[in-house]
Amino acid sequence: MHVEDLLRLESLDLTLLWGDGPQLTREISGVTATDLEDPGRFLQRDELVLSGLVWWAPADDESKAERFVAALHGAGAAALLAGEETHGGVPDVLVDACRRHGIAILSVPVHTSFRAVTDTVYLRQWGDLSRRPADHYALPENVRAELSRLLADGTDPDTPLTRAVAHLGTPPAYVLSATGRTIARTPTAAPLSVSRAAEALTAPTTLSVDPDASPYGQWHLHLPEPVGAPPRMLHEIAEVLAQHRQTTLRRERAARGPATDLLSLMDTESSTAAPAALRTALQACGLPDEGPYTVITVKGAAADDDGTLDALTEALRHLTGRGFAVGRLPTGEPAAVIDTDTDTGTDSDTDAPPSPIATTLKNLWPTLQSRNASVPLHGGISALAATPQNLKGALTQARYALTAARAQKAPGASTASTSHVTAIEDLTTLGALLTGIPADVRTAFGIHALGPLADDTNPSHRMLLETLDVFLAHNGSWARTAEVLHLHVNTVHYRIQRVEMLTGRDLARLDHKLDLKAALLCR
Repeated sequence: MHVEDLLRLESLDLTLLWGDGPQLTREISGVTATDLEDPGRFLQRDELVLSGLVWWAPADDESKAERFVAALHGAGAAALLAGEETHGGVPDVLVDACRRHGIAILSVPVHTSFRAVTDTVYLRQWGDLSRRPADHYALPENVRAELSRLLADGTDPDTPLTRAVAHLGTPPAYVLSATGRTIARTPTAAPLSVSRAAEALTAPTTLSVDPDASPYGQWHLHLPEPVGAPPRMLHEIAEVLAQHRQTTLRRERAARGPATDLLSLMDTESSTAAPAALRTALQACGLPDEGPYTVITVKGAAADDDGTLDALTEALRHLTGRGFAVGRLPTGEPAAVIDTDTDTGTDSDTDAPPSPIATTLKNLWPTLQSRNASVPLHGGISALAATPQNLKGALTQARYALTAARAQKAPGASTASTSHVTAIEDLTTLGALLTGIPADVRTAFGIHALGPLADDTNPSHRMLLETLDVFLAHNGSWARTAEVLHLHVNTVHYRIQRVEMLTGRDLARLDHKLDLKAALLCR
């Protein structure tokens, strides 16, 4: 199959953005879907490269697109098929880079799935192979029949995987989630740690089971060793696993209905929902009707279909042995209630360790974020809710922690960090506590508490604010403040008196010091 053959297929509706005779007549050896910035080492010569372009952002300079296309050229890729969905089109800088490197580039419209492109290429290749005198290039009919029966019986994923690869000589094989969670493995496959499994996702011997799934909900077929099987056979094995994946997805979506009902009860206007209704809702979600529980809520992009529900579900599956219910709050944010029965939580003692749930999720979050690096993903985790009646308060805590997570800055950064998860137990300082207050409220408080000093366009006011900040940071010490600012102590006294006059505060009083410290933190 040649690149130009794809353009003739009305079902795909592809558009040629650049390419001429030599590029369009190249024969396609296979298909690889990738959103790595530098995918070169994972590509085979003459492969078709599918990319959703999540690695690129409008603010990126031209060199980023140049590096990506140079990697394709270096690997001998046949053509680039770029998805339009992420950016509403294909960036001109990418088309220009393809022109410079002699790589044909085609755009894939939103209504055409990457799976449709992959199926089209491999089906055409399989048709060619079937006309050649060669060995079998597909799973035997008896194996396919057995796999169909296993899927119909709702077997665990280990069984169809083991049976599917048995025809290849029972090599070690895995089904891995987007974050390196082992979903299934054959008896010959050694256990993989999450970190090693996450690395395996980019190996040349790893095949996406469901390319159309969200970045957080993908499954991958991983064979650590090359097996010499033709693409057709591996694709058929992936298709079997995709059918199992669809069954899992249907169960997850069905479970979100009762979970959403539970979250709606927790978010009711009254102070507490009826205890009986809460217990019934918990039981409908498969959760115990007595606590303790933990509540988590997350925020991704503004779009409803950004995959955030999948991200939350995937993260919680790393909490081995814990039941949970994932749904949407009435306001639209994904949230979950987690059975925390085996958690001791945090003691009142300040030296007590953080909750295992919070620790696990914080360790996982960078990997989860990397699945879709262009979309910031934030989370907020509540303290333990001892009883169903405490769930509403736990939801309030989780929302507050989420707001704090979205406001947090990385060290040295001028804006909020790209991704963060915060537990309510992390808010142990005044500054941390204030991050959970909505930005508009913080700004209003700062303006009213500082009075005229809030106008920092005035050089005199900026000078007074700096003096106030240093004065409070050094516990009201006149001498230390003068030393740090290289001023005479009398000058510090004069400036602080000016601050007191303009703000109406008495900096000899602790409560007034706290008010102004909070106001500075809210700026």
